[in-house]
Amino acid sequence: MGTVTKSSTLVAEPPKAKASKKKTLNAKAPQGPLADKWTKHKNEIDLVNPANKRNIDIIVVGTGLAGGSAAATLAELGYNVKTFCYQDSPRRAHSIAAQGGVNAAKNYQGDGDSVYRLFYDTIKGGDYRSREANVYRLAEVSTNIIDQCVAQGVPFAREYGGLLDNRSFGGVLVSRTFYAKGQTGQQLLLGAYAAMNRQIQRGKIKSYTRHEMLDLVLVDGKARGIIARNLVTGEIERHSAHAVVLATGGYGNLFFLSTYCMGANVMAAWRAHRRGAYFANPCFTQIHPTCIPVSGDHQSKLTLMSESLRNDGRIWVPKNIEDAQAIREGRLKPTELKEADRDYYLERRYPAFGNLVPRDVASRAAKERCDAGYGVNKTGEAVYLDFDAAIMRYGRE
Repeated sequence: MGTVTKSSTLVAEPPKAKASKKKTLNAKAPQGPLADKWTKHKNEIDLVNPANKRNIDIIVVGTGLAGGSAAATLAELGYNVKTFCYQDSPRRAHSIAAQGGVNAAKNYQGDGDSVYRLFYDTIKGGDYRSREANVYRLAEVSTNIIDQCVAQGVPFAREYGGLLDNRSFGGVLVSRTFYAKGQTGQQLLLGAYAAMNRQIQRGKIKSYTRHEMLDLVLVDGKARGIIARNLVTGEIERHSAHAVVLATGGYGNLFFLSTYCMGANVMAAWRAHRRGAYFANPCFTQIHPTCIPVSGDHQSKLTLMSESLRNDGRIWVPKNIEDAQAIREGRLKPTELKEADRDYYLERRYPAFGNLVPRDVASRAAKERCDAGYGVNKTGEAVYLDFDAAIMRYGRE
């Protein structure tokens, strides 16, 4: 039994495992204590000498922040790289939507940040579902990632003295987010794209745009190439390599009024699954509490605001249901409500974090207030984000 693709190419299913053979999930994480395993792994890993790197071909599918930086780095090391993306340019990758910033444990603010704190906050933010070994490695390399981006020309925001600036984000008690105004993802992608272009000019990267990966080629259980379709001519192409890197973004489903912050092309991940890879979290959903409320049935999605705005503002609803009802009906303006009649419910419930609570906590707290009848807007399914205190602190500009 096979599956017929749009190009009428028959792709056979992998042979089914025998009932007696038990499959196990192996992350290939190094052994040892969490804080030491990656250092030990780097010290013991086999290295490839520069002359041999020139004889090794690597395919990178996807040219967003992950794929673009991986391709540029591998080419800089001397490997021969082929990149594939289905857009007309790597600049069109969905990474541009990640506008909030990049977390790194540099502790520039001297507020007690550390690799462990970044690790712990990330594990907690992932609802304790993330793989601890990989998250710890991410926290370890976070500081170097910022330095690499600066070297690639990413215009991060800076303080008056010239040092890189940081902003606060929900779920943490430190300021560790490096940002480029409200365009962080776009600027990071342009930096990775510039690094890629340098390697394309050197001949170390061959870029294939308007190409979609159709299947993964396995040799003795290892990825050794891909089958791709040229989306301009419709031609089916074969490309071989010594290794294949899939950096095609996450799988995501579209929901009603979804803002959809994740990658959408699941073809590569699905074909890898068909070739024997495990397929997990097929409905990963990112909750984003900071968006402009629904204005009518004509809306197809919500309009996001930067998450950093929540950290500068104060969130509240009326303390009395009668006042909330009057606001919804237009009989009372929110500016007419006295401070004593406002419920800053996040500050009341979570005094240590206040409005800096994680996204899921902020979303559930807002829903609870709205369900209880304290919501505002015509729908009653919104809360206020008040910048009065921020304007007093920083000035209106």
